[in-house]
Amino acid sequence: MVFLFRLLSHLPLSAIHRLGGWLGRLTYLLSPTYRRNLRGNMAQAGIDPALNLPAAAEAGKQMLELSRIWMRTLDEANAQVVDVVGRAHLEAALAAGKGVVFLTPHLGCFEITAQYLSSFGDITVLYRPPKSAAAQELILMGRKRAQLHLAPADLSGVRALIKALKKGQMVGMLPDQAPKTGEGVWLDFFGRPAYTMTLAARLTETGAAALMTWGERLPGGRGYRIHFQLPTQPLTGDTVARAQQINHEIEALIRQCPAQYLWGYNRYKQPRGAEPPPA
Repeated sequence: MVFLFRLLSHLPLSAIHRLGGWLGRLTYLLSPTYRRNLRGNMAQAGIDPALNLPAAAEAGKQMLELSRIWMRTLDEANAQVVDVVGRAHLEAALAAGKGVVFLTPHLGCFEITAQYLSSFGDITVLYRPPKSAAAQELILMGRKRAQLHLAPADLSGVRALIKALKKGQMVGMLPDQAPKTGEGVWLDFFGRPAYTMTLAARLTETGAAALMTWGERLPGGRGYRIHFQLPTQPLTGDTVARAQQINHEIEALIRQCPAQYLWGYNRYKQPRGAEPPPA
């Protein structure tokens, strides 16, 4: 896998996206389970079914573009960011000095955002270590940068995130990632209960700034446009109320560019040992 990624990293981004698009479409056509999940999730969200195949193509691009991000230097990876929307929000949040929580859903190129942000200072990113040793090696090789730190999705990782915020640093996470049993609650996501992490909501209770962030994949392999947005409403209330609002904020982001959301991800699964969703 490392050899393949190194090989791909020498291709232009346009070629990688073209190959990734073919891979995504092929997966959609050959995998009934993937096709069923993608169609079902998009239908649940009320997304035009004409976007089913384009969404699969974007998912394929997301997989292969990692090579151009993980296997290149930080400067080379960040050179692919050709536009930034909402930079003033980023600068204001950093200037406040109270730490920043970046909420980055599975939308567009979510790998480029942390790489880009690490050029502004230390950022600690929550991740779930894969079962595969080869995949773990690849992640550690690709994601670790001088100011980009990884925190595993366990108690030690939570402590690392809190410590970073206390120092006034940045932290990032995928708030729409299905948590383990006991680490989430059933909350509405596009009109259906989804087991939702509470950690992201708890971190916003620390006084840190919260920004919704995503990396838009530009057509023709032209690079990425990173978006920084304030929540549409300030995150308030208890942890559960904040977690529900974060779900709705993610919905709003997805509707900006629905074809680039990772619809094949089984967002509505019931974790083993978790109570069933409310009827």
